[in-house]
Amino acid sequence: KFTSAFCALIQHKNKQTRIKVVVGRDARISGSMINGLVCNTLVGMGAEVIDVGLSTTPTVEIAVPNENAHAGIILTASHNPIQWNALKLLNEKGEFISADEGAEVLRLASSGEVSFADVHALGIVNETSYLDFHIDHILKLKLVDRAAIEAANLHVAVDAVNSSGGIYVPSLLKALGVRQIETIYCEPNGHFPHNPEPLPEHLTD
Repeated sequence: KFTSAFCALIQHKNKQTRIKVVVGRDARISGSMINGLVCNTLVGMGAEVIDVGLSTTPTVEIAVPNENAHAGIILTASHNPIQWNALKLLNEKGEFISADEGAEVLRLASSGEVSFADVHALGIVNETSYLDFHIDHILKLKLVDRAAIEAANLHVAVDAVNSSGGIYVPSLLKALGVRQIETIYCEPNGHFPHNPEPLPEHLTD
């Protein structure tokens, strides 16, 4: 309901039937299911979907403008417990939509005004990875001094709560020149070993 409402908003905003939407998700247990619902709803609306798979919020944010997409959807409930999931909605700049646009999505979702595409105008899904692109993007930032990071001989521990950070964070640290990386709970299977909210009492392991 909310995906189709968001898609209808973006279609109206762009006055075209074939819009492009980037979709990415974290590794929550419900993530694959919801990813299928979201991507296929967008296909049913006639949209082109760029599915970047397991990723992070900023990964999807940079993928949207790089793909010249009209919008983005991130499937994640951030630090909320395992049973939750949500849609984070992005505009064409890869930024969160405004409060007014959010209100319009809610209105459309409850109005019944959304219509789906004709069978001959269904959308498509293209799958790609943005892991390497995102890391390269970070390494090219002027404020990032890889030589200084490598020379610091850092020893870093990563607890990714078995979500997508388990893929991205160790890969980023390695690319930055960190040689000593200790990983726990970095298998992206969505089974949180503890509350994912980064509070002192949850960071004992």
